[in-house]
Amino acid sequence: MTTNMPPRIGARPLVIALAVVAVLLVAAIGGTEAYARHKISRCISGAFEQQMGSNIDVGFGLRPILLSYVDGKVGSLTVDSEDNKFGPAIGMVVHAKFNDIELVDRGRGGGTVGSSSADVTWNNAGIQETLGTMVSGVRSSASTGVLTLDVLGGLAQLEVQPLVRDGNITVETKSAQLLGIGLPTDLVQGIVETFTQSLQSYPLGLRAQEVKVTDDGVAVHLSGGKTSLDTTDTRTGQQVEYTC
Repeated sequence: MTTNMPPRIGARPLVIALAVVAVLLVAAIGGTEAYARHKISRCISGAFEQQMGSNIDVGFGLRPILLSYVDGKVGSLTVDSEDNKFGPAIGMVVHAKFNDIELVDRGRGGGTVGSSSADVTWNNAGIQETLGTMVSGVRSSASTGVLTLDVLGGLAQLEVQPLVRDGNITVETKSAQLLGIGLPTDLVQGIVETFTQSLQSYPLGLRAQEVKVTDDGVAVHLSGGKTSLDTTDTRTGQQVEYTC
């Protein structure tokens, strides 16, 4: 009596089969991770764009985004944005990092940011555009820390210097004269107020730590503690839903 034994699988085919399964599994996980990053990137972008007022590029840290579907924690991310408009300011460029982000109900309930930091640059062209018809030219000097604003069609110059005080930036008048005569108070006050408001209006609890005048404008370093990432569009006041 003979017994039919099942064919034995050699070691080589078994290794190959396991390798194929491993490759397919890695590909599936990689594809799912890429999809998750794309979807959450869109969600996060939408939330931050409402707060920052412009289109942004989002970059994530090392933490797998798939885990965010489980616990709602995004970890850290970087945000790059150009042509931001904070308050009256036009043309600010922002590079920011936000840490310990947690989403509530996949973004439907907003979220929180644990801490943040940002570097903002505002060039002379953006400053001039912001101040509008009040000035006809803007020059800045890193060596003196002073910005010179041409007023009254370039017949007079107003010199100002931004300084940080208690987390806010103030703008001091250094000189305001036309042929040795002081400029009209209302004109100087209007320019300085607009300049100051432009350097004080930052989103997401960010506050100024340092301001420098460069040869091309102004550079500001900001930082922030825990703050809410709410679902209110700062431009319209309407509630917006973000579903990640």
